[in-house]
Amino acid sequence: MTHSVLVFQGLFMTDKASPYISRGAEARTIDVKSIEGQPTFGNLQAKPLIMGEHMTFLEIQYEKGTGAPLHVHSHESLVYVISGRLKTTIGDETFVLEPGDTCLHPPDVPHTVEALEDSKMVEIKSPAPDIAKFFDW
Repeated sequence: MTHSVLVFQGLFMTDKASPYISRGAEARTIDVKSIEGQPTFGNLQAKPLIMGEHMTFLEIQYEKGTGAPLHVHSHESLVYVISGRLKTTIGDETFVLEPGDTCLHPPDVPHTVEALEDSKMVEIKSPAPDIAKFFDW
């Protein structure tokens, strides 16, 4: 299998020298305006860190009061909260997530996320969506 450095709209997703390494300090943070065509509210920032053939790994920061709109997508997402507190609704259930908590946003299930305080999470999406189409910035 051959590998290449994955780039979209000027964002390097991996170390420029190797497709196997991502330098988080070098990754560009994007201000997300919408998700799946639905406008976000507040200040939501995503840092695409690395992308493989089947998954994408992101770092996402939410300011208090910021949220991702109710949306659905065909991939699944695994979320790990690094700091802060997030409220997520998945289907008909609502949960509050704190550092160390994880959740699954299954494919085709409506869900949303809102920051109860400044928060940071990492997210794995699989299969890897086209981030340039998934987020609008």
